[in-house]
Parts: sequence; C-alpha cells; structure tokens
Amino acid sequence: MGQKISREMTFNYILEHFPETAEVLERFNLDCAGCMGAMTESIADGARAHGLNADEVLAALNAAVED
Repeated sequence: MGQKISREMTFNYILEHFPETAEVLERFNLDCAGCMGAMTESIADGARAHGLNADEVLAALNAAVED
C-alpha cells in the first residue's frame, strides 16, 4: 500500500488528519502538539532539526495509519 503521509506534510496536518500518529511522534520525542513550529514545519525538517532520520520517522508514521 502507498504512503498516506509524505515528508512535506506539516506536523499539524498529520496530527489533525491522522490523530493516531501522536503516539509515534512521542516515541521519537517529537512533542509536536504544543510546538509552534508544528504549524509550518514539515516532517522532514522537524526530523532533521531533532537529529532524527526522516525516512525512519516517515516509515513509522505510515505504519501507524495503515488500514
């Protein structure tokens, strides 16, 4: 199945449209719900800013939203 979440999506967007991703973000210590950057920061940019591998974060997010 194809990815539902892309690296260009903002944290705010995925939390709004895929609330089940909150747990995944917490596992990566990305406390995005209270962060002002969540409105504009993409998954790729946020992962990079926190020293994380964006592909790993993206894979985990997409695994959480699989049917």
